[in-house]
Amino acid sequence: MTVRGGGGSGSPADAFRSVIADERSPWLVRLRQDFDVQRYAFGDRLEPRGELESLKFGGRRSSLYESLAAIKERFAGRPLAGVVLLSDGSATDAAPQELFAGMPPVYPVLPPETAQAADVALARVSATQTGFEDAPVTLTAEAHAAALDDDSLTCEVLDEAGKVVASQVQSVAGGAGSAAFRFQFRPEKEGLSFYQVRVAPTSQLAAWKEPSQSTEATKANNVRLVQVQRPAGAYRVLYVGGMPNPEHKFLGRAVAEDRQIELVSLLRIARREPKFDFRSRSGETTNPLFRGFDKTDDETEQYDQPVFVRLGTKDENELRDGFPKSAEQLFAYHAVVLDDVEAAMFTQDQMSLLSRFVSERGGGLLMLGGVDSFEKGGFAKTPIADALPVYLQRTAAPREPSPAGYRWELTREGKLEPWLRLRANEVDEQKRIDEMPPFRTLNQAAGIKPGAHVLASAVESSGTRHPALVEQTYGRGRSMALLIGDLWRWRLQVDPENQDLEKTWRQLVRRLTSDVSGRVSTTVEGNSDDAGPAMQIAVRVRDAEYRAADNAQLELAVVGPDGKKITVDAEPSRREAGLYEATFVPRLPGAYRVATKAASGDGTPIGAAEAGWTDDAAAEEFARLSPDRAALEELAERTQGEAVELKDLESFASGLAARPAPEIVQTLFPLRHAPWLFAVAICCLAGEWGLRRWRGMP
Repeated sequence: MTVRGGGGSGSPADAFRSVIADERSPWLVRLRQDFDVQRYAFGDRLEPRGELESLKFGGRRSSLYESLAAIKERFAGRPLAGVVLLSDGSATDAAPQELFAGMPPVYPVLPPETAQAADVALARVSATQTGFEDAPVTLTAEAHAAALDDDSLTCEVLDEAGKVVASQVQSVAGGAGSAAFRFQFRPEKEGLSFYQVRVAPTSQLAAWKEPSQSTEATKANNVRLVQVQRPAGAYRVLYVGGMPNPEHKFLGRAVAEDRQIELVSLLRIARREPKFDFRSRSGETTNPLFRGFDKTDDETEQYDQPVFVRLGTKDENELRDGFPKSAEQLFAYHAVVLDDVEAAMFTQDQMSLLSRFVSERGGGLLMLGGVDSFEKGGFAKTPIADALPVYLQRTAAPREPSPAGYRWELTREGKLEPWLRLRANEVDEQKRIDEMPPFRTLNQAAGIKPGAHVLASAVESSGTRHPALVEQTYGRGRSMALLIGDLWRWRLQVDPENQDLEKTWRQLVRRLTSDVSGRVSTTVEGNSDDAGPAMQIAVRVRDAEYRAADNAQLELAVVGPDGKKITVDAEPSRREAGLYEATFVPRLPGAYRVATKAASGDGTPIGAAEAGWTDDAAAEEFARLSPDRAALEELAERTQGEAVELKDLESFASGLAARPAPEIVQTLFPLRHAPWLFAVAICCLAGEWGLRRWRGMP
């Protein structure tokens, strides 16, 4: 409202102020003669005003449709002739469909048309995170330019310390049009970070330090904030191997360089030996081969038990009894990798527990190909098979292995996944794939489950394709099947400096753990752009078995742009167990952080989480500088009103009393005076009497 148009023309606020500054304006006097006039002003919210002379047009938002909905609700059931609306039509909220049902006529007063002012604005900014190791954060921005002398725009990304992280220059033909920017970078710190994206004409970058040098109509729409949540702390991955093999070696080497991944290995180095009955001395019940070995330490393996080696455990008790037998033990991990291990190694309860680990806990499950994996490992018709993305039970005999081996090839869906790509462009990526050696071991799947995605194929020399890497969502978690069993061959046949296999393993494990949450998670539902200024904070708390925790104690603290810490009370939700909700109304533009600490009913700490949001009210308010006359005309049409030119305001006020207006009349009529009601009562009595006589009832 306060931005002046091009060519020295005034602003819509100047035009409207000339007709509302004086209480004796002819159009106001005429309206008061015929109607009871109520005055309201709206910005962040609707406010009644006794006078309009002191209106400053300085609100951070223009909640136009929300204010009209409030007017409709306040005057429900009362005769309202119409709403005279003085606005430029640029709203920061969306019009709900139910607004126009029963809405009184709206008469927007159109501001004068002005020339386009010189301006650059950031229309949209978004950030996405991927498993791509070299650039885990992709930030895109779209800028619009109008009436500029310069033909190029510079977009910069700055961190919270004001350091320029990335910068790009895009040209706009004739100083008007749109420019798209795309940045990829790695955040320097873990956890929640905020980045500032700003755009300006290339020749006027100095205007950020010297505002007087800027020729733009406003700089309020040149800057936006975006948040990036980089996982903090290590994801714990449990590797279960049926035998020592090169796959475990290369996987361990790869994730050792990743601070986000903590690999814990349970590796079997000797299989279980069968029991034999030996003839021995009278009364002797033990194997005579073990005569003399009287040690009964719990850690001593018996001759009929497998032998495991534990690697990367946090203490001597972790995995001491082998694979976890309780949900509390297994659910402490974020992902499980099964490699060359048969189903007989697990009990039925452990397999059911692993299935629950994916579906209920939301963990990741990856099964690697090998001689004892998938169907060959006896996993068909087990709870683990239910979680896998491929069918294991065959209806036909498997095909013979390809003598020439299998070539790795990404499918169309796989090429769209950043975590599977290792090169910056498609040509280099295809060249990398062509240089990969052929693989010899493949577990052939009986079929792909509905909803699963084949991301890579194993291609024979004849062109026959088999699924090589398959992924699906299972309950809250994700399961993957890598059906190639000798991926380690890739490392043996490439240059020693080539780190493609290591990078692939790291990104594969990151994908497996990317959406796995902890026992406490905090989200901010809704945003100030389309749901008003109030923000809904949702906290979900789970116990050690990832069941909803209803008796948790929460500490919520919100830190705003001014650095002040505000404590917020969260109440249990009635719609979901384990969900706690709080409402926070931001008062300042900028970045907000919310830190959550949760404890059980007895005070035992459960965990902590962090979330945040940005309030870019100014950027939304100034996203469009010229008046949106089309939106005002559409509003008038949908409410059976009329768009009024500012110069015709006085004549409109004079003729408004003659226009048809909705009339609400309330009447009271006693039902006992209605003849039809008396007839219905007589029929009911007669029907009851006849029914009782027919049934022989007294």
